[in-house]
Amino acid sequence: MNTLTQGTKLTASDRCDRCGAQGYVKVTLASGGTLIFCGHHARKHEEKLRSIATEYVDETEKLSKN
Repeated sequence: MNTLTQGTKLTASDRCDRCGAQGYVKVTLASGGTLIFCGHHARKHEEKLRSIATEYVDETEKLSKN
């Protein structure tokens, strides 16, 4: 079951596992591992990530706030 939650908030020190940019999406895997992605990489891989996630925390709404 995939769940969108408001779990632990991401901070500016959380970095994308693909490119090192600020992380806005945190994915917890059934195996217990956690991945963090920037908005770009989260969108690029969203379908696959959601299919393997036990938790999917999406904070990309922070990108549109000024």
